[in-house]
Amino acid sequence: MSFIGIFVALACIIGGNLLEGGHPGALLNLPAFLIVVGATFGAALTQFPFHVVGGVGKRFIWFILPPKRDLLERSLLLQELANLARKGGFLALEEKLDDLPDPFLKKGLSMLVDGFDKDRIIDTLEDDIEFEYEDVELTAKFFEAMGGYAPTMGIIGAVLGLIHAMGLLDKPDELGGGIAVAFVATIYGVAFANLLFLPFGNRVKLFAHEIKHYNMMTLVAIGSIADGVSPQQLASRLDGYVGGHGGKESKEA
Repeated sequence: MSFIGIFVALACIIGGNLLEGGHPGALLNLPAFLIVVGATFGAALTQFPFHVVGGVGKRFIWFILPPKRDLLERSLLLQELANLARKGGFLALEEKLDDLPDPFLKKGLSMLVDGFDKDRIIDTLEDDIEFEYEDVELTAKFFEAMGGYAPTMGIIGAVLGLIHAMGLLDKPDELGGGIAVAFVATIYGVAFANLLFLPFGNRVKLFAHEIKHYNMMTLVAIGSIADGVSPQQLASRLDGYVGGHGGKESKEA
């Protein structure tokens, strides 16, 4: 995901604040940040098991380096493997296994080489596709949950700030700081939800669909290789997968 959208949104918010005569420094408040972001993360931790949180940490790099899949390159590789199997049999694929970086493709071809029947291979790989899809979807749901909790945590921060401010009525010099925490916490809650957490969740959902599409194309090819189709026939079967997604997707980080 490109961060251009986030930068545009922040620039508009800060620019509008400046046009109104505000100061960017007024939006920086550590207590408000801790209340909103810390409590939001804690609430999400309560909802999800630790293995989901581990997946979130592992996939956070995707927002900087998206998980790219080159569909055209994969199609050409699969055609090459189909040609190799057609000429030398499934055992001829064995020498290629160590050169394959994709564990999904490697697993499917290994099952072919080991003599598993086609239906068993398809069922196993379909399960793997579904398990991975659900795992990535849980990461998306984690961010969506944070997007749901953040505005409420902003309200909690606002109330805490006002409670603190009420205790400073006899200290006018400190009263402004307490009120600032209240309003900044509200801004943080809404902004983090709508500029980060919810967009991140939706973006991860898109990644999940792209990965599933990529693996489904590989699954179709492995089934076709098991049937002994020619590279030309395989290319025809894969055209819909490649053409329907522009040919080129991201490479996994």
